Amino acid sequence: MASPWEVRYRKGLHLPQIGWWLDAQARAERSFVSHAHSDHIARHQEILCTPATARFLHARMPGRRIVTELPWGRPHALASGVTATLHPAGHILGSSQILLESAEHGSLLYTGDFKLRPGLAAEPCATPRADTLIMETTFGLPRYVFPPETEVIAQLVAFCRQTVAGGATPALLCYSLGKSQEVLCALATAGLPVMLQAETLRLTRIYEQLGVVFPSYREFDAREVGGHVVICPAHASGLLSRIPAVRTAAITGWALDAGAIYRYRCTAAFPLSDHADFAGLLRFVELVQPGRVLTMHGFAREFAATLRARGVDALALGHANQLDLSLSP
Repeated sequence: MASPWEVRYRKGLHLPQIGWWLDAQARAERSFVSHAHSDHIARHQEILCTPATARFLHARMPGRRIVTELPWGRPHALASGVTATLHPAGHILGSSQILLESAEHGSLLYTGDFKLRPGLAAEPCATPRADTLIMETTFGLPRYVFPPETEVIAQLVAFCRQTVAGGATPALLCYSLGKSQEVLCALATAGLPVMLQAETLRLTRIYEQLGVVFPSYREFDAREVGGHVVICPAHASGLLSRIPAVRTAAITGWALDAGAIYRYRCTAAFPLSDHADFAGLLRFVELVQPGRVLTMHGFAREFAATLRARGVDALALGHANQLDLSLSP
């Protein structure tokens, strides 16, 4: 009988049996990096990731390090008796899940951030089978079920057209990596010129080098912003202050919450997310068919309880119930 994986949860996941971390948030000797968002990267000595993530990682965190770039579906000897295979996570371009397989411990799938819904600027999410599943559960409550993306995009395009027709400039507030490129693709039907904030522009050009095709865009220029849609991060207050008449829209799954426009201090909010919603989380577990599930991030405890009510062996990492497992603190 296989002995269970030992999982330590503290600023990322540590697997002491093989000496590797999964998305370590502080500098580690060896870490798998699922994608290049700032809360998933650090200056590790050795990194395992996809080629696309390696490109974004270097762009956001230059420096010398050992990087193993592993293409989708290619088994890699990660440690003695353990193979690692990367699968698309559907979160942003190059984002990946890692499947670890061991005769001694069985198989373990770690999702990182993921979504099952097909995106416009990311690879489709895979659902490999695994004995143990460690999954992010950002939107792990039943109230977080997103409307069809075609409807959200249609509403977003209407907002942009109405804003421009009224003589103002729509500014869409998105993360510079991932969400901005998804929104740029979504605006292909809008028939409006687009300007990108400088960092968003830089990362979008890397997307293009990796083969993604976008509708036309240009770098932000306050002197000629009239009639354009602006895509920029929410923290770009200096840029926003240079737009004479601006209407801002937050692009986030949290737009489903009442009062989202007050929370984000914006004119409108649209629930377009690069994470799985509640229905997607449940469907993912059904497809992977794990023997046990460990949840993390967001509503981890609540989603684990939902799974247990459905007969699934599930516990939330970082909460008291993990003491019921053979896990290290």
